[in-house]
Amino acid sequence: MKRDGQPLPGKPESGASWRPPSPRYKWYLVAMLWWISFFNYADRQAIFSVFPLLEQEMGLSPVELGLLGSSFAWTYGLAAPLAGYVVDRVRRKTAILAGLHIWSLICALTALSRNFRHLLLFRAAEGLGETFYYPASMSLISDYHGKATRSRAMGLHQTSVYVGTIGGGFFAGWIGQRYGWRWSFIVFGALGILLGVVLHRFLHEAPRGAADRAEAGAGATPLRASLPLSEFFRVLARTPSALLLMGAFVCANFVAVVLLSWMPKFLYDRFQMSLAMAGLTATLFVQLASMVGSPLGGWMADALRRRTPRGRPLVQALGVLGGAPFVALCGLTPSVAVLVAALTAWGLFKGLYDANIFASVYDVMPPEARGTAAGFMNCVGWLGGGGTAPVIIGLIAQRESLGLAIALTSSVYLLAAVLLLAAAVLFMKRDVERIEREMLQAASSSRG
Repeated sequence: MKRDGQPLPGKPESGASWRPPSPRYKWYLVAMLWWISFFNYADRQAIFSVFPLLEQEMGLSPVELGLLGSSFAWTYGLAAPLAGYVVDRVRRKTAILAGLHIWSLICALTALSRNFRHLLLFRAAEGLGETFYYPASMSLISDYHGKATRSRAMGLHQTSVYVGTIGGGFFAGWIGQRYGWRWSFIVFGALGILLGVVLHRFLHEAPRGAADRAEAGAGATPLRASLPLSEFFRVLARTPSALLLMGAFVCANFVAVVLLSWMPKFLYDRFQMSLAMAGLTATLFVQLASMVGSPLGGWMADALRRRTPRGRPLVQALGVLGGAPFVALCGLTPSVAVLVAALTAWGLFKGLYDANIFASVYDVMPPEARGTAAGFMNCVGWLGGGGTAPVIIGLIAQRESLGLAIALTSSVYLLAAVLLLAAAVLFMKRDVERIEREMLQAASSSRG
């Protein structure tokens, strides 16, 4: 007997006995997770488009506005290792849908805020709810998609981030300026809860490492459900490419959070745009271009990965190197037209990087540790990058200017490129070959 595509409790998981609901289900899964990820990002982006309304109603300073962005990132990052640890020990379907219901409810309850402390509390709580999604969803996708399609699957899933950011930025601003900022959070929260109810029937679990075991010829070889945390850190310590990829994620996340959190206010203040237009302009061109760049980056990485284990981080390095000059231009240009062109170019290169964030790390981490790996990666990325970026930029903007603060983040992209190239050139081939060798040895031991 099976339930949701996997054996019932007490029955061993086996790549030989388990089959997906249909041959195309691995792409249906990506489509369903796409919509959950859409609300994951729409909910977190909504607050940035109503910054001016919060500033007017509650008299918030630039640093306080920055803290609203950072509070989410700090909670998201601090809870991420726990989320990854839990995800490797429970059904991913449960973690995904429970997280969706929790963060959507918190999003709706944000409308009850009456002062800065309330907003800070709800933003932090929303980060706690959302932190389970990416470790669970990336782990689940990796069990349906092997190395031949993994970057494409994750790249297509990544487009939900861009559409969600556009939707959250525009509709929160549009609803806010017509009905008040509170209704933005009520609408997004209610829609997320409804989505969770609908998808409960159609989202199915898979055995851990199913795709990798099939590719390694180890279809019937059972995997441990998870690695002990101490063993995970030993694996991480002897995998320098993974450490460098995580360092690059810190840098890339820093830049992304700066532009997504501060660009609406930058446009509102410098170019006197309306709330809705500032929210739309800050997100539309970057995200639409990234929607092209992410599938392209996934296709490029899968194709290059067939030739060399270094393929995925090399595509990521191209993304951050190409994006760096356009990030600087965003903060320095006095022209709306040039700014739009710079945002578009940055978004295209950003997509190349984003498509391979988790696919690159999964190339060098064992399947049974991928939830923990994604959780730990989110921890360092959001604490080291997203958690510091809004406040640092707020401090620089208070002393100098917001435009200069945004432009300076291009140097952080250059550091990301150095880390990615070091991972690709020095360590990636060795670390990938070690993981593949260990899986073959496990299969051989099981058959022997």
